Amino acid sequence: MSADHSFILKLSCADRPGIVHAVSGFLFERGSNILDSAQFGDSHTGEFFMRVHFQQTGSGPGLEAFRAAFSVLAEPFGMRWELHDAAVKPRVVIMVSKIGHCLNDLLFRYRTGQLGIEISAIISNHKTFYQLAASYDIPFHHFPLGEPGAQNKAAQEARVLEVIDGVQADLVVLARYMQILSPQLCEQLMGRAINIHHSFLPSFKGAKPYYQAFDRGVKLIGATAHYVTTDLDEGPIIEQEVERVDHSMTPEQLTAIGRDVECVTLARAVKWHVEHRIVLNGSKTVVFR
Repeated sequence: MSADHSFILKLSCADRPGIVHAVSGFLFERGSNILDSAQFGDSHTGEFFMRVHFQQTGSGPGLEAFRAAFSVLAEPFGMRWELHDAAVKPRVVIMVSKIGHCLNDLLFRYRTGQLGIEISAIISNHKTFYQLAASYDIPFHHFPLGEPGAQNKAAQEARVLEVIDGVQADLVVLARYMQILSPQLCEQLMGRAINIHHSFLPSFKGAKPYYQAFDRGVKLIGATAHYVTTDLDEGPIIEQEVERVDHSMTPEQLTAIGRDVECVTLARAVKWHVEHRIVLNGSKTVVFR
């Protein structure tokens, strides 16, 4: 099996001696070669986290056979685990409203091979970016809200979920989708939806955070990529980035600076998610960069 066709195992469980030995021994016994491995023991929670990228050195079990065998090993440790084929590009659905810098950045990274994903659809409550989607030959779905003749929220979200399920999306990216998702949709997308919030959380939650930052006279502004939960802007944080600002800048200037920061922050979070580098640790994340 070639080096570019490999597997990624990530797991978490209560920390105890012998976990790394058991995992590495399991892989060795099946003719696998570890390409890279990372682990972390959280002394505060007593949890252990691990990510292993490996390939088979000769003929060996396929993905499903690996999964079946590893489930036997995982059970006595109480492991929560996932095993992925690294050659498979995750299917992504992007949701956006009228502000398109993050969408445009993700599309460019996708087209140039910087993100190993397949963008299966773009969903919006506005028609603003249908031509941009068409230029990348990506299906665009316009599901309006709050306009004459538009659907109510429940009906609109039902259509959104129909698209997500129809393409079997592995990840949904809210690239400045300026609508609050219902608790029901948040539950449906738990662990596979990433939002970009245009502030350095937990500061300045909700609407117009750059104006809130201006009013407080902050010296740093930032962006936060986090998983979507039913609690607004409270999901586990994946990545954050900041930029220094000063008293001379207007809210509009803060917004312009912040948009660059948002693009970089969201792209990193998406990349780490699709490379299976993120493990949930309660309300936080462990990110094996």
